[in-house]
Amino acid sequence: MDASRPGTVTRTRRTDTSEMNEAEAIRLAQQGDAGAFERIYRLHNRRVYALCLRMVGNTAEAEDLTQDAFLQLFRKIGTFRGESAFSTWLHRLAVNVVLMKLRKKTLSETSLEESTDPEDESSGPRREIGAPDLLLTGSIDRVHLERAIEQLPPGYRQVFVLHDVQGYEHNEIAGLMDCSIGNSKSQLHKARMRLRELLQETLRDLARQERQAAKGSGSD
Repeated sequence: MDASRPGTVTRTRRTDTSEMNEAEAIRLAQQGDAGAFERIYRLHNRRVYALCLRMVGNTAEAEDLTQDAFLQLFRKIGTFRGESAFSTWLHRLAVNVVLMKLRKKTLSETSLEESTDPEDESSGPRREIGAPDLLLTGSIDRVHLERAIEQLPPGYRQVFVLHDVQGYEHNEIAGLMDCSIGNSKSQLHKARMRLRELLQETLRDLARQERQAAKGSGSD
């Protein structure tokens, strides 16, 4: 490790890591082992890509952001101290990479600081982080839900993914996205409402298709 730059690693060697567990891969990667870093990439790249895709809704952007996240990981893996799960630490790093990229964009479909009442408590009943939203579960499969999330405006999608998918609290989201806690709550409420509309449209379409299929089979 380069002592003049804390947290960075220097490539020194390549180890056969095909069967290496995560903890050992992290330890060796912090010492600059390129093979260990590649092992970490293989273990986590799909989940990091899925996170980026949910947040930006564009496959090409998500691929670029995934690469950026792992470049950042290569620079900062030496700072990981095991105080949280590595996947949690990596996902937070990836979220920061995505948000930094989004901040550079001068135009956005939805502003987090739009004119809303920051004390508005109309965001529905309080619930524990990670608890299922009953109106978004049960009748819709994962594929349709993912498609609906991709259709959300960027501001709504980012807050929804951070809160309902990644488990961030509103005060954390406010700090990450430079907005108030009230606006984070408002964006989440609007995201959920829009998701319900999109999923209800999907259910109607599926019901219509089933009726048409039933009519077709009945006329044979």
